[in-house]
Amino acid sequence: MIDWLNSPAVATFGVPTSWAEVLGFLTGLVNVGLLVRRHILNWPLGILNVLLLMVVFWSVGLYADAGLQIVYVILGFYGWWAWLYGGADRTRLVVRGTTRAEWLGLALAGVVLTGGLWLFLDRLTGSTVPLADALTTALSLLATYGQTRKLVESWWIWIAADLIYIPLYGYKGLWLTAILYVAFLILCVLGLRSWRSASVRVPA
Repeated sequence: MIDWLNSPAVATFGVPTSWAEVLGFLTGLVNVGLLVRRHILNWPLGILNVLLLMVVFWSVGLYADAGLQIVYVILGFYGWWAWLYGGADRTRLVVRGTTRAEWLGLALAGVVLTGGLWLFLDRLTGSTVPLADALTTALSLLATYGQTRKLVESWWIWIAADLIYIPLYGYKGLWLTAILYVAFLILCVLGLRSWRSASVRVPA
């Protein structure tokens, strides 16, 4: 199965594109579209999407991004549960703004994650882009966690990550994935607008 997923499906800008990348492209688009609409099915489809992308990233040496997909699977199951039962008295979560305390926690976690992953990738792996790989990994984790809690500003974190991911994947020759992240960037803007209009006010 892995061999088939890694086999060429089409050529994108003259570069062979694997079945894993093609299927990751399609499931990724549908997944983020469902997330923008706050549809619960974004979580199971997202789990399938990240398993496909894990195969893609490992094959080109983006080891932190590949490992990140395992964490995404865990966050996917958590987000699925949290959206259904994570609110008050085990009710559905509502969309809300991020508090100052949450921003502080996210910022500290981002610095620690980026620094730790950068050192790990630089010293212990063959990553050719350790800082970019570490930073995008940290931002993606923070954004995904924010979305498991339905925090509006998680879209801003995704936007920052996508602006780095697009040239990074182009540099690695993953042109279809780079195009996917351009689409993700557009969907993030739509998601930000949609979630902002649906959010409830919370104390800072």
